[in-house]
Amino acid sequence: MENLQFLLDGFATAATPTNLLLALIGVVVGTAVGVLPGIGPAMTVALLLPVTYGLEPTGALIMLAGIFYGGMYGGSTTSILLNTPGESSSVVTAIEGNLMAKSGRAAQALATAAMGSWVAGTIGTLLIAFFAPIVTRFAISLGAPEYFAVMLLAFIAVTAVLGSSRLRGFIALTLGLTIGLVGLDSVSGQARLTFGIPQLGDGIDVVVVAVGIFALGEALWVAAHLRRKAVEVIPVGRPWMGKADLARSWKPWLRGTALGFPFGAVPAGGAEIPTFLSYITEKRLSKHPEDFGKGAIEGVAGPEAANNASAAGTMVPMLSLGLPTNATAAVMLAALTSYGIQPGPLLLQREGGLVWALIASLFIGNTLLLILNLPLAPMWAKLLQIPRPYLYAGILFFASMGAYAVNGSSFDLILLLALGLVGLGMRRFGLPVLPLIVGVILGPLVEAQGRRALQLSSGELKGLFGGVDVATGDFRFSLVAIVVYVIIALVLLWPLIFKLLRKLLPAKAESAIEDIAHEVEAQVHDPELHTRKELL
Repeated sequence: MENLQFLLDGFATAATPTNLLLALIGVVVGTAVGVLPGIGPAMTVALLLPVTYGLEPTGALIMLAGIFYGGMYGGSTTSILLNTPGESSSVVTAIEGNLMAKSGRAAQALATAAMGSWVAGTIGTLLIAFFAPIVTRFAISLGAPEYFAVMLLAFIAVTAVLGSSRLRGFIALTLGLTIGLVGLDSVSGQARLTFGIPQLGDGIDVVVVAVGIFALGEALWVAAHLRRKAVEVIPVGRPWMGKADLARSWKPWLRGTALGFPFGAVPAGGAEIPTFLSYITEKRLSKHPEDFGKGAIEGVAGPEAANNASAAGTMVPMLSLGLPTNATAAVMLAALTSYGIQPGPLLLQREGGLVWALIASLFIGNTLLLILNLPLAPMWAKLLQIPRPYLYAGILFFASMGAYAVNGSSFDLILLLALGLVGLGMRRFGLPVLPLIVGVILGPLVEAQGRRALQLSSGELKGLFGGVDVATGDFRFSLVAIVVYVIIALVLLWPLIFKLLRKLLPAKAESAIEDIAHEVEAQVHDPELHTRKELL
């Protein structure tokens, strides 16, 4: 009941005319930018982050949440109409959605995507309101050793679980940690990686890093592979669904929500795996399996709900632990830090009004998105006809303006260009972007918690596994830290364990596992390559 009262207070804040207007602007602008080809939610939020400068923190986060959900919906539009997913989690939506569009059912595909997003987002936000305070209360009881272990798990998860190559993930994480080290040491005051440049003494702003790596890096990559032929957009009328379509969609919406939220809430769970699992589940449970591969509406409804439920799930660790589980959450954490707000378990206590207003605004923004996008889908489709050179020239302009607005320093423009070239190189060599952003944000926090744990144990390594009991003065190992380290070991050793299991399993089971692994790799692990081929 206490959470319900807090949520009602959050609605009182989020429903003020100013905040309602900011939410409306957020969903409209987020959809308008997110619907453009090759621009996913993370890039949308990073690109529009400077737009929130000058707003007070609550209004800025409400607007960013609207941009987030708007960008998610825009990604489904490009997947359905162009077969060009804006991000990896929209790849599965494109499988059946584009086939529906080609068969003249684009309106129904867009409608089930919009309704599924609303259902999943609404249920997911209710779960945020329930789980975030519980996780926060648990997190407050943790000490430096536990936080160090949890953040280390986040590092391992985004590098070893996501993507097709662990080595590339660790390289990207190392780049992020290196960028996070730039500046003066918080304890000794020693300059690190500043190369004698005074402007680097305060470090590199996370917003500049996010805009450079996401927006500028993506724009440079697409410009380097740009084809000048016009984009062919499938005509679409006003989205609508008949009774038969609703009957085939509502169960996939609920199943997709149940699959997506837990994956979004765990560190580095992501939306790629639940969307693929949702597609496979609907294919097996459908009463019309013959439609799959020809444009099955279940193949759009389930994955799109899983995608949005996963997006809602990312808010739980972001608000309660200060841990970003995807790139978009990382950019929103960057927005928090830019306002001087420290993310973590004390956020709900120190900034309770802001957090509950943000959660309430997710309900409002999600509903506004549904009301606006069903009638405005034909207009979003026309935006896809903007010539690519004009589109990405505009992105470069707004990225530069945003980077300059952070500190009002022309030196940030030089950093932006350098980081944009780093982003271009990462895309050229297949390095994932998320580990770099996570390294930049969590690197200083991991360093601080690790130092604190070692200081409490007089420099002994056992301090990373527990602490001294205040009552008895004896050292005690932390169960949470030990469990987390065991999980880390299992994640790192999983390839070896998997090889051993393959040797022990019968030949038929081994063949089945290989088939599933190949299908997962084709659909999930390397989606960016597929996305860029379709984009270009």
